[in-house]
Amino acid sequence: MAQLIQALVLGLLIGGVYALMASGLTLIFGVMHIINIAQGAFLIVVATFTWWLWRDTGIDPILASAVTAPLMFGLGWLLYRLVISRIRGQSPSMSVLLTFGIALVLEGILNVVAGNKFKSATPSYFADSFAVGPVHLPKTQVYGFLAAVVVLAGLYVVLTYTWTGRAIRAMSQNPSAAALVGVSPAGTAALAFALGSASAGVGGSILSVLYPFFPASHFDWISRLLGIVVLGGMGSLPGALVGALALGLAETLTATYASLRWSTLVFYLVIMVVLLLRPEGLFGARLREDGVAA
Repeated sequence: MAQLIQALVLGLLIGGVYALMASGLTLIFGVMHIINIAQGAFLIVVATFTWWLWRDTGIDPILASAVTAPLMFGLGWLLYRLVISRIRGQSPSMSVLLTFGIALVLEGILNVVAGNKFKSATPSYFADSFAVGPVHLPKTQVYGFLAAVVVLAGLYVVLTYTWTGRAIRAMSQNPSAAALVGVSPAGTAALAFALGSASAGVGGSILSVLYPFFPASHFDWISRLLGIVVLGGMGSLPGALVGALALGLAETLTATYASLRWSTLVFYLVIMVVLLLRPEGLFGARLREDGVAA
């Protein structure tokens, strides 16, 4: 029983971090219908920058997210204004090609400036854990989870209780009606892309502690994030949360009772079964055929 509880708790802890990482991807798609393949590369860029900060200054990697999140917000806003806005209104396939190209450029830059070697930030508490009865909780995962919860709660408050958040949600639900009541489509899209990038600023700092990484790791991460948002329903933040928790639990339970090598396979098998039964995902909206034709 203790082993099961340990696996469940660890799965929820890592699932919370996955939810933060996936929230930016699903927010961007929900507002702009842009599939940001570069989101995984954003995570690795931030993880590398966080590792540099930790190595050179000793700053705690997770606390470094207070620096990396605003930087990524600014970078995301600038990237949208200069590059992404040029394909706004075009088919999602164009966004896939463009953001995939951005990801490859970022990977190349990291290979040159940081080297093609695995890195990982190891703060003083890296090997420590909290003991709660027979359950041991690694401090890195607990701190990463708490940081993810704080950011996700802040994102929820912004989207739910502020005019800016209501504008973002209006754009995701009915862009034409939102424009009629004074919501700027271009400005709202830029803000949503910047917020999605800022979430990668926090997620990348947490990633630098929890997982070894190197420039090409972004392929692994974007595949996980896409799996999460497809499982939950493209554009659905609650769906991203549920999908992330499912991934975390699938990984830890499979690693505990079978082998870590099978954990990712089990997750994608779950996705396949869910999508066979519900193609729009757990929280996705089913489109009417007459609405599509119109």
